[in-house]
Amino acid sequence: MADDATGSEMKIFVAGHRGLVGSAIVRKLREYGFTNLLLRTHSELDLTNQSDVESFFATEKPAYVILAAAKVGGIHANNTYPADFIAVNLQIQTNVIHSAYTHGVKKLLFLGSSCIYPKFAPQPIPESALLTGTLEPTNEWYAIAKIAGIKMCQAYRIQHQWDAISGMPTNLYGPNDNFHPENSHVLPALMRRFHEAKANDAEEVVVWGSGSPLREFWHVDDLADACVFLMERYSGFEHVNVGSGVEVTIKELAELVKEVVGFEGKLVWDCTKPDGTPRKLMDSSKLAALGWTPKVSIKDGLRQTYQWYLENVVQKKQ
Repeated sequence: MADDATGSEMKIFVAGHRGLVGSAIVRKLREYGFTNLLLRTHSELDLTNQSDVESFFATEKPAYVILAAAKVGGIHANNTYPADFIAVNLQIQTNVIHSAYTHGVKKLLFLGSSCIYPKFAPQPIPESALLTGTLEPTNEWYAIAKIAGIKMCQAYRIQHQWDAISGMPTNLYGPNDNFHPENSHVLPALMRRFHEAKANDAEEVVVWGSGSPLREFWHVDDLADACVFLMERYSGFEHVNVGSGVEVTIKELAELVKEVVGFEGKLVWDCTKPDGTPRKLMDSSKLAALGWTPKVSIKDGLRQTYQWYLENVVQKKQ
């Protein structure tokens, strides 16, 4: 994007700019000097409405698109609203990708999720594992929509020689994460529990399982940096895994969060509860070979995220 004659003045549409991923991409683009960003809230532009999306592209004529908008949720939401998860995501993707092509967008980046891979994919998971086995049933509706997005980008590349690429991020955390007590992922859930235990002078925090499973956690600012990198350096047919390649045990993660929050009580592991998958790591060697490397260490990322949590979640409740 930076190689264009007009440089930072080129219009870039970031779809889903208020979410965890989209907001980080907006911060990173501004940091790199891109000033002409097209941003629309859901009330301003309903991406599931084909005619509205068509009118937006016809009027605004963005040069680049980063598609970070999606309907997302945890296991309960996926199981309860499977029709919503497949229909809404398919509508968003189809409308944005097709309108971007028909209105002359130079390049589009579609962002998916690591859940596109089979439940029993090899570890670390390579890009070639796509469509080689059965999906995890609890999020297959979302996963199938995301797989369709990858294939749509590839189809438009084959038929129209259009520069549409796909990136598949790993587990993300950072500013604008979801810290809901029931519906959040493991890292923000741990951060909230340790914070509340500290605030209430609790003697211990109990965490499910043995702490032995390995997981990959990646700061969303690193993802945003990798997205800008891919927009500038990658124009291949195959999707690209976008991750750090670094994994920690849940026990190591919990100890780090405990330290960052400043909770001085005991950390107790309830080994009667399930551990889940022993290991879930994406193979990001393709991204590394392109020349991109992570910049945010997990400790620095946790400190920054906790500061954001204090300023934007805790203070707003007071």
